[in-house]
Amino acid sequence: MNARKPSMEDSLKSRALAEGFAACGVAPAALAPKTGARLRQWLADGAQGDMIWMEGRADQRARPTMLWPEVKSVIMLAMSYAPGDDLSAYDPAINPDASSNGRISIYARGKDYHDVVKKALKRVARWLVEESGEQVKVFVDTAPVMEKPLAEAAGIGWQGKHTNVLSRELGNFFFLGAIYTTIELGANLTADTPGQDRCGSCTACQRACPTDAFPAPYQLDARRCISYLTIENKGPIPRDLRPGIGNHVYGCDDCLAACPWNKFAQASAANKAFLPRAELVAPPLADLLALSDAQFRGIFSGSPIKRSGRERMVRNAAVAAGNSGDKGLVAALLPLLDDAAPTVRGAAVWALERLDPDRFTAERERRLAGEPDESVRCEWHGECPAEHSLIADQHM
Repeated sequence: MNARKPSMEDSLKSRALAEGFAACGVAPAALAPKTGARLRQWLADGAQGDMIWMEGRADQRARPTMLWPEVKSVIMLAMSYAPGDDLSAYDPAINPDASSNGRISIYARGKDYHDVVKKALKRVARWLVEESGEQVKVFVDTAPVMEKPLAEAAGIGWQGKHTNVLSRELGNFFFLGAIYTTIELGANLTADTPGQDRCGSCTACQRACPTDAFPAPYQLDARRCISYLTIENKGPIPRDLRPGIGNHVYGCDDCLAACPWNKFAQASAANKAFLPRAELVAPPLADLLALSDAQFRGIFSGSPIKRSGRERMVRNAAVAAGNSGDKGLVAALLPLLDDAAPTVRGAAVWALERLDPDRFTAERERRLAGEPDESVRCEWHGECPAEHSLIADQHM
């Protein structure tokens, strides 16, 4: 008997695995209407915070055909960056980093995933074009694409109570990429059943969040999320949320690390690019506080961290310093009271008050009258601007 010729779907999955992806599935181009409705309600609630770019293209985000009318199928691919068995190193409840060192999210400790995943997606896409002659478009987190609902529809996994996608085989430490194509493909190349929730009664991710960013299971208020606050948020971090930041200086893995499904995930061997750079595992806060713009760009070259800029990193480091209890960091904070960025000055004021109240009082006497920025003056007074407290009010 002649062996069965592999289908396009079988060949696609094999090619994806060969290019470093850990899972591959296909979703229909038309998302369920409830997906768009959930997005619009989330935006109406203002839960996106400063991410106003999500509003302008909400229709394209809600339905793939609004972004590209010719699309017939959406190929979703997952690339693992799982750290393996030693999750205790990333779980603050088990093994917190020293308080005088910053914590950087696991995904950002290696090369920029945008570049790594996109290159692999393009290799799969080129193969697909050569095999079929059809059209393709590739996306990695930079276009109005609802990767998580599409990944769920493709059988990659399900959206857990922390709103991220979970997989029985991969846990939740993986990146998602999408290939839109004009090819009609059979749906779901994976072993998982689309839409099947396997969280059960577990609430580990909800309990792990230091800033109470989950008003309910499967709901995230980005305005309280440490990842949003340290990366996307351009202004001061709200004072009532700062203690919960701990020593996070870029992103947060607390809800991800708490998930029991990670115990089934194997360490990612597909891409050495995601191996952590030693200097990004637990950087000393004193070093981060002293960063110039040129030093920031040099250290974080090739990292997704570079996109956030020096100002946000130093602001975050100042907040972490204020949470550290390490009075030895006062010397690194004092120069920041003259920083050009008001957000950095304000965070340094707050941290100084927590670490050395007497020095804070002396500096306030010298500096308050000459401070031009209202938000920084409020920090000297120990009172947050009205817009800061709005987040807490809206979350009640």
